[in-house]
Amino acid sequence: MKALFTSFLLLIVTAQLIACNTIQGLGKDVQRGGEAIEKTAK
Repeated sequence: MKALFTSFLLLIVTAQLIACNTIQGLGKDVQRGGEAIEKTAK
């Protein structure tokens, strides 16, 4: 079960890195995600 979760997590991270194309883009994506969580929490 742990191996399945690790594989799934690696797949998600890889897809995210491919989608945003740069480390800067990844930072922006993470920031937007945090902002969305903050907005939902308010």
